[in-house]
Amino acid sequence: MGGTVDFAGLGFVEPEAIGLDRLPGFNADNLADAWASFLLSCERIVSGDAGIRPGVPPDGALVAVCADALALGAAAPEAIRAFLTERFRAFRVRPAQGSSRGFLTGYYEPIIEGSWTRTAGFAEPLLARPDDLVTLRPGDDWRGLDSRLSGGRVGPGGGLIPYPTRAEIDADHLAGGQKPLVHVRDAIEAFMIHVQGSATVRVGDELIRMTYAGRNGRPYTSIGRILIERGDVPLAEMSLARLKQWVRDHGQAPGEAGRDLLWRNESFVFFEIDRSPARQIGPIGAAGTPLRPLRSIAVDRTLWPYGLPFWIDAEIPAVDRAAAPFRRLMIAQDTGTAIVGPARADIYIGAGDASGAIAGDIRHPADMYVLLPAERAP
Repeated sequence: MGGTVDFAGLGFVEPEAIGLDRLPGFNADNLADAWASFLLSCERIVSGDAGIRPGVPPDGALVAVCADALALGAAAPEAIRAFLTERFRAFRVRPAQGSSRGFLTGYYEPIIEGSWTRTAGFAEPLLARPDDLVTLRPGDDWRGLDSRLSGGRVGPGGGLIPYPTRAEIDADHLAGGQKPLVHVRDAIEAFMIHVQGSATVRVGDELIRMTYAGRNGRPYTSIGRILIERGDVPLAEMSLARLKQWVRDHGQAPGEAGRDLLWRNESFVFFEIDRSPARQIGPIGAAGTPLRPLRSIAVDRTLWPYGLPFWIDAEIPAVDRAAAPFRRLMIAQDTGTAIVGPARADIYIGAGDASGAIAGDIRHPADMYVLLPAERAP
């Protein structure tokens, strides 16, 4: 599975297959919802489209399953269940180290107000991808470049050198060195859009969808974790709203504590305006497919190919902020800098503030199962 990757040899897939009908809650799940997302991924897989942020490529077995799934198309729940049961085998996924369970977080698409021009109320820009940014794919080897970096720019000697940090990019655009696409309220609003990877910005009567166009390749650092570790915000009180308020209370101008905290995360994301018809369905994930709330997940793209189905068994506040059993078929359609490891997933919750509040509450253990095509299952 996944090009030259042998999952059986990596040590994080349990060797014993589990029949799909033995997965907790499988027979009760509304598979038609996940099936629609799977078909969208299959269209990309069969066409050979690598997506926006290319990852581990699918192997022939997944391509063949996808071709047959597209031939089946929209189908009755019984037919979908029969197809999945026949063509896939489930395997428990272990973390690379530590706990025997996986770990879940949630993310969402912000819907915010904005302006084409910089004003007192809309002071922070979202920037377009620079022409000199080089993005590395998994497996690319640029000698001399720190292995923790996933991007850079060509240096004077022709080799790749690190791209500027968040602080350096900020200084450049504050000096007029970058052309903004659109402006949002302030630095922490822009920062959270970077973390989520997309946003819908309302400019007057127009809704503008901003989608991921690249990042500077620097490592991601959780500023929320920094506040917790420093004792600035107790773990039990940490939330998206509390994080934003701390930054705003401590100042966002260069040299103030709020902006300094943002600069601790060197990763910086660039955007483009999505004008495709698919924007009416949902935000576009790294695989190039629209994301479906509570069915799309972000995974480690260096380990898993996009489009691969997963089964998640957890207890999380995924609907009304009250913890409840969450047992669903999910499709790998996105990735994220902080999503590292085999048993790590980020659930797309939806768009808007309500989804953001739920997403911010999800930091839960989970049992994760990968569905591998029966022909290549270890």
